[in-house]
Amino acid sequence: MSTSDFDYHLPESFIAQTPVEPRDSSRLLVLHRETGELEHRIFRDVTDYLNSGDLLVLNQTRVIPARIYARKETGGRAEILLLRRRDPFTWEALVGGKGLRVGRKVFVDVGEGDSQTVQAEIIELLNGSERLIRFSEPIEPYFLKVGNVPLPPYIHEKLNDPERYQTVYAKEPGSAAAPTAGLHFTPGLLDEIQAMGVKIAYVTLHVGLDTFAPVTEDHPEEHKIHSEWCELLRETADLITQTKRSGGRVIAVGTTSVRTLESAALHNTEHEVRNTDHWSLITNYSGQTSLYILPGYQFKVVDAMITNFHLPRSTLIMLVSAFAGRERILDTYRVAIQEGYRFYSFGDAMLIL
Repeated sequence: MSTSDFDYHLPESFIAQTPVEPRDSSRLLVLHRETGELEHRIFRDVTDYLNSGDLLVLNQTRVIPARIYARKETGGRAEILLLRRRDPFTWEALVGGKGLRVGRKVFVDVGEGDSQTVQAEIIELLNGSERLIRFSEPIEPYFLKVGNVPLPPYIHEKLNDPERYQTVYAKEPGSAAAPTAGLHFTPGLLDEIQAMGVKIAYVTLHVGLDTFAPVTEDHPEEHKIHSEWCELLRETADLITQTKRSGGRVIAVGTTSVRTLESAALHNTEHEVRNTDHWSLITNYSGQTSLYILPGYQFKVVDAMITNFHLPRSTLIMLVSAFAGRERILDTYRVAIQEGYRFYSFGDAMLIL
């Protein structure tokens, strides 16, 4: 297996720069795995493919306004992009600006003019432009004043409403990027889905910016996937058990929900959580996951998924290839390009059954 096996050409004009309104008016490409049949629908038509007794699993993470502008001791500008919080004062972050070595300090103006500042000291060099920085006080209370929502690097248009880069059910702050498959849902569509007898459950996975990084190694197996924090609560595990017992399907919204569900199942299997009912093997789980799903992986929980169109040579296109088959996914992407679908974060959606 080669990384180039997951490459495809996408003209830049196909990369969606702005979200459509309303959210559920985006297009939906339905892929039937067994037959390869494709259907072209509108996202709100997803209800035609859901059944009473199914379980829809959503990632309730919320994007934090993680891009912060600061000034150096010399007066020059610096930029901090928060990635992961280690404790209330310490963050892993990407930094922009010259000379930002260990021991250097930058200052974030959180009051009028220079009257109130929060100091950030670089305490460790990480990979590339990543640094470990320690703030003089927790920075979260100042997010509304100094924070900016970090959009993916391929989006160049200004987003007038930052909430459009949040799902309508976003609840748990912690992500540097949105779980974009969920951006298509509206409160009304979720109400309609529940009224059909479809249950809805929530997991949390805080998405890191590494999700946009292409695999640069020649062979995917050599790539070291990023680690992200996720949580699956007991009530969600119980709903999965009930759904499987009754013959319903677990439908994951987004690759982040997929990785959370499969991580929880793998964790419990590795720790020999045993029960006479096979589907009680999945219980609550909270912790880091670096689950890397490549073709050949045997899915343990997920029966269907809703996802957007992913970057070439990315771990995400490898994940959906593991679920539906590499050739089938690439063929589907070719059709999507021919039919003018919009790609990536603000783009259209796929339902893989």
